[in-house]
Amino acid sequence: MGLTIRMDELIAAIANSLDIVEAEIVGASVNHGKRIAVLCALMGKKLGMSEEELKTLTVCALFHDCALTEYILYLNAEYAVESLAPHCEAGQENIEMLPFDSDVSGIILYHHEQADGGGPFGKKEGEFPLAAELIAITDMLDIKHHLDKLPTENLPTLIKEIEERSGKCFTKTAAETLVSVLDEKTLISLRNENIGETAEKLIPKWFADIEGEAMMNLARLVTKIIDYKSPFTRNHTHQIANRAWLMSEYYEYNNHMRAKIFLAASLHDLGKLAIPNEILDKPGKLTDSEFETIKGHVKGTYDLLSQITNFEEICKWASSHHEKLDGTGYWFGKKADELDFVDRMLACTDIYQAISEERPYHPARSHEETIELMKNMADKGFIDSGIVKDFDIAMAPYSLKKVPDPKI
Repeated sequence: MGLTIRMDELIAAIANSLDIVEAEIVGASVNHGKRIAVLCALMGKKLGMSEEELKTLTVCALFHDCALTEYILYLNAEYAVESLAPHCEAGQENIEMLPFDSDVSGIILYHHEQADGGGPFGKKEGEFPLAAELIAITDMLDIKHHLDKLPTENLPTLIKEIEERSGKCFTKTAAETLVSVLDEKTLISLRNENIGETAEKLIPKWFADIEGEAMMNLARLVTKIIDYKSPFTRNHTHQIANRAWLMSEYYEYNNHMRAKIFLAASLHDLGKLAIPNEILDKPGKLTDSEFETIKGHVKGTYDLLSQITNFEEICKWASSHHEKLDGTGYWFGKKADELDFVDRMLACTDIYQAISEERPYHPARSHEETIELMKNMADKGFIDSGIVKDFDIAMAPYSLKKVPDPKI
């Protein structure tokens, strides 16, 4: 038996963070992913989709921007059609890492296609999946009109726009179906104060028992999303997860426990997606205000992961990585008796990676230099001295090298 979790809740938590990134890039508003998923759920039901089809559609809708952080590399100021292709390709690759029971081919790949062939791949109506059609129309309209704030008196004008663009930008099926479900009640349900309750009612619950390779794939997907937020942390989460696995092997945990620790390590910086890049990428010393903002990423990680069913242990591990044994860490100021062994190990893993990797404000450091600094922290009562000694043994072969990806 693996770890049974609500995949829809986990995807929604990551999507919430991606919405903040998208707001930085193209001005999308908070809860963008949930609004797209809700509208797609309404349209899918109108079209008579099965429960499994609705689950696939709504999860893809929630996660349609799962390659957004990778997309930063390609985006230009004009939001040009040709710049969308890498985003779509990376998104399709990402979505296929999730443990779906159904076919998701082309859903994310073609979610920016247009009925007249004006999308990045030139697909026309009938040449790309229905799910992609539904995501495409709702995504474009929410970014353009901010449906969370659109006055109800503007609804007739929006309906007219949809009808006029039917068969051109939007497929006829998508346009007609959206018009049929988009009334004042629906519009009000998309408001930020209502969207959480609306999503819980309309988005099908997806319980998944994940273990082994499925858990590892989920973890790898999350590390890609987080690490691509900043060019200066491009391998940070990835290497922390790999180092956490290495230490789990050193301590002879079984594969299930290793996979859980690997997943927690992969999620530990989820809250950093909400931190502006101008702070993440700052080469000099942070101001007190900027440091407080950075510290908030831990609370952000906790707030997101604490919403997920059966995720209590992973949430605790992931959000304790800046705690110190003497209670001077953050976000919660926990002390030694509140930190279990995995909490302590992941804190040391994060410190080891941060010290050893190249950053804007310091060069890469050798294993010997890194351990020397960590021993100093242990002597001050900040981190576990026994774990530091174990790191000295286990990490020595990887001085100034990346730890390879684990294999089950």
